Order: sequence, then C-alpha cells, then structure tokens
Amino acid sequence: MNPVVQLVVERGQHLSTAEMLMDAGIVILVVFVVLLLMYILISLSGKIIQAIAKIGSKEEPAKASASVASPAAAPAAAASEEVFSSGSLKLKNCDEKTAAMIMAIVADDSGIPLEELVFKSIKLVEKN
Repeated sequence: MNPVVQLVVERGQHLSTAEMLMDAGIVILVVFVVLLLMYILISLSGKIIQAIAKIGSKEEPAKASASVASPAAAPAAAASEEVFSSGSLKLKNCDEKTAAMIMAIVADDSGIPLEELVFKSIKLVEKN
C-alpha cells in the first residue's frame, strides 16, 4: 500500500477516489503551468537576444560602408589591419617554392587549415 494512503488511513481520514483524483489533477495542472511559464520565459529571452544581435550586426556594416565609401580612407584602413604571423620559418637547403608546396601538402593530408599550422623549419633531406 502507498505510504501516503496508509498514513491517511491510520489517522482515520478517509479520502474518496474522487478526492484523490482531484488532488492528482491539481498537482499535474501546477506542473504544466510551471512548464508553460518556463517556455514563455525562454522564448522571450531568445527573441531579446536575437533583437540585440540584429542591432549589433546593423552597426558593423555601417562602419564598413563608411570606410569603403571614401577612397582616401581605404589605404589607412588597410594599413591599420594587422598581418598575422606565427613566427619565422627556417629553410635549410630548400627554396621558398618547394617549402610552400610542402606546407600545402601537409595541411591537405592532415586536414588542418594552413592558418592553424606552425612550421619551425623545413630541411631538404638528400638520399645517399
């Protein structure tokens, strides 16, 4: 027997089946109302975040179009951009064209983008 029902019977209280079903229905109703409120709050927060993202994305193209619109500002914008370099590459008995080919082959075979690879040195190994 269910411990709750047993406790009610021991205290001398007799609940009818209708009363028990009504109590269970109220509990289920409360659970669904809480779930509905959570759904509404999550939906609203998602819409708010999307609205903020749209506002942020509208500001960036405006800045970009302002710099492209004036040709005099284009060289200044290009000069302000940083060129990424991951260090220096030492070539030993190897020309730059061959080194570039080796780096491209390694990137292709490994499946890692070339920008994420760091080469420290490339050395030509001669066959004896």
